Amino acid sequence: MDELFASAEPLSDSVSVPLAERMRPKSLSDIIGQEHLLAKDGAITRMVKSGNIQSIIFWGPPGVGKTTLAYAIASESDYRFLRISAVEAGVKELREIINSAQANRSRGIRTILFIDEIHRFNKSQQDALLHAVERGILVLIGATTENPSFEVNSALLSRCRVYKLSPLQDSHLKELITKAITEDTSFSKFNITIADWEAILIPSGSDARTALNILEAAVAFVATESETDLIIDRNVIEKVIQSKVPLYDKSGESHYDTISAFIKSMRGSDPDAALFWMAKMLESGEDPKFIARRMVVFASEDIGNADPMALSVAVAVFQAVTFIGMPECAINLAQGVTYLASAPKSNASYLAINQVLDDIRNGINTTVPMKLRNAPTKFMKSEGYGKDYKYPHDFDGHFVDEKYFPDSLTPKIYYKATEIGKEAEISSRLKAWWKRRNQE
Repeated sequence: MDELFASAEPLSDSVSVPLAERMRPKSLSDIIGQEHLLAKDGAITRMVKSGNIQSIIFWGPPGVGKTTLAYAIASESDYRFLRISAVEAGVKELREIINSAQANRSRGIRTILFIDEIHRFNKSQQDALLHAVERGILVLIGATTENPSFEVNSALLSRCRVYKLSPLQDSHLKELITKAITEDTSFSKFNITIADWEAILIPSGSDARTALNILEAAVAFVATESETDLIIDRNVIEKVIQSKVPLYDKSGESHYDTISAFIKSMRGSDPDAALFWMAKMLESGEDPKFIARRMVVFASEDIGNADPMALSVAVAVFQAVTFIGMPECAINLAQGVTYLASAPKSNASYLAINQVLDDIRNGINTTVPMKLRNAPTKFMKSEGYGKDYKYPHDFDGHFVDEKYFPDSLTPKIYYKATEIGKEAEISSRLKAWWKRRNQE
């Protein structure tokens, strides 16, 4: 039966094997990135050192090391290792593996089963695993790009540790590419120079496999029998990937210019331009959660109470981006961007809080009046805490014209509600309530 499934044996170093596979680390210490799990006191490091491997689900975007971690764990333990794909294996194959694992267990041989794309397993397939995992017949290591809370049934999930893998940073990809150039035997006769790192990093996103595939294709494109000095520049990369690479440095001026153009387009109520700049950022490998966070800020800073739903929409988009990930979350972002850009605008809340902060930082009196203080004890009540406080719900319209500022301060209008959108209703209400303040 073992011939039916992939084992933990490393693949050949032959050039017929893709570079990404040839460069796959064989030990935990060789893995680049995921420091939160692989540091000296990281959860995976400690687990492997203990020799007690527990069932795990690795959750993260493509190309960040889920499969590599599974192989490395197997290579550094005395567990038998089998790998299947959730796309290809059914309940019958699972039962064969479980029976084999149970037989091996009776001989003192422990089994790790790695399931790629475990989110594609249906309920019956997941249920077939449950008993084996629960009784320790085998150790399950699953890999998924989807949130396991939604895609893995709760019974199986409760028996696994879920570790979220972080997107690889540009520094990780550079280290990986440099390692491939210097260590892979197929490149040994060449002197390879990367003349434009961004040209490789941008289309790679955070995906190590994609980065190595681009490198391998670029080297093959420029290599000749007689030429040993190879220059990998933007022109070469664009020919290899058959598309233009946007000029975008995620840590440089272009990054800040583009996000500025994006925000200003939404502020200017132009959904088409906002979508354009958003698409540029996504195509350039920008973290979609960074874009979504800026949208949450924008909803309060530039729309505010002109459309109170804007903040709810922006927060929902951020949650969707977190759950879904690229590329599908581009649809969620597009919905949010078009809503925010098309919404009525007001920066009244933004201006109000800045003015209040300025006053407080300049030393304005902030002593809480006695009538507004909390009085949880009899002693505090006897000292005058909460005395003469007027409870608004005891008055007509649930409002009373009362002073809520410090005693020594004249009430000041900070929040100047506009006459735009829903804020127009708020403006009308505040003017009716605080007639004297608005007349001063």
